[in-house]
Amino acid sequence: MVEAQPTHTIHANDRNHTVGIVGLGLIGGSLARRLVARGADVIAWNHRDHPYAQAQADGIRCMTTLAELAQAQPAIIVLCNPLKAMPAILAELKRSLNSQVTTLTDVGSVKTMVREQVNDAGLGECYVGAHPMAGNELSGWSAADPALYNDALWAVSVDEHTDYDRFLAVARLIVQGVGNRIIVINDHVHDGAAAMISHMPHVVSTALINEITAHPDRNIAAALAAGCWRDMTRVALTDPNRTRAMVDEDAANVETLLRSMATRLTDMADALRDGDSDRITDFFAAGQPFRDYKAAQRLRDSAGDPASVPGAEQSEYDLHIDPDHWRADLLASARRGEHIVAIRDSYDMRVQVRSAI
Repeated sequence: MVEAQPTHTIHANDRNHTVGIVGLGLIGGSLARRLVARGADVIAWNHRDHPYAQAQADGIRCMTTLAELAQAQPAIIVLCNPLKAMPAILAELKRSLNSQVTTLTDVGSVKTMVREQVNDAGLGECYVGAHPMAGNELSGWSAADPALYNDALWAVSVDEHTDYDRFLAVARLIVQGVGNRIIVINDHVHDGAAAMISHMPHVVSTALINEITAHPDRNIAAALAAGCWRDMTRVALTDPNRTRAMVDEDAANVETLLRSMATRLTDMADALRDGDSDRITDFFAAGQPFRDYKAAQRLRDSAGDPASVPGAEQSEYDLHIDPDHWRADLLASARRGEHIVAIRDSYDMRVQVRSAI
């Protein structure tokens, strides 16, 4: 169940607690609904107004134009539009946005390309990248659900020009406003990791359904398909145009990973052909650290009292950030598997060890 208690999304010293949402599809609509449920003042613009009646009934104030949304001077605008529309959206915002007041962030699945587009539009000074690890195979306002963000992790992406106060505003929005966790990384690290855990797997999952579609006994295989097939092909059910766009936008990283994956599969095929028992054993044993990590994660998630899980007392603690080296400190924290779950003060965070393999 989504928490409904009021919360300040932005630091109390900010002049304005309004959040602007551009795009009321699955991700943007779910975010807007969740923020409203948690007490935020949300304004939104969508390229078509078909969601407006229900959105306004849900407490979201809908703007007739993008300029109107920008001129309302929300503290933060979250760009939830398709990435292909980003240049046009940014060009329009540039004409209307008070960049001294409003910080821009986004939900795009790639960060290098978006930052380049933001810089090209002359809005780099007010931008902080973000990517919520939330979603499903559905799309559109009709699928928007505030529960989509339950216990979600966001990657917040910064570079050498990112202003710390703007970063902190976005971090507070996510941690306090949405009630989620964050890690803080840079664009290069983000795009490589996103290719590994999302973009490349979409290609592999699609290859599986392509394989069954082309197989002469596909109807028999479909009759026998159960949990394994369902789990491995769920993301292949996504709108193929949406998947293709996502993969294209991170093409170089996806290409590298697919070639690495192809090598692994070819090596395994050779081992099976050769009856090489040692190589077959090594193939299935190599990922044991990840199995151990997932087993510990399931134990933690299923425990009635998480503190009773062995080692839990070391899994959460306060982290102080050096103001002069905040980017490096936060990246190092992410690489240790720590997720920021609370912001105590400007440079003091509460972290949990959640993804240490």
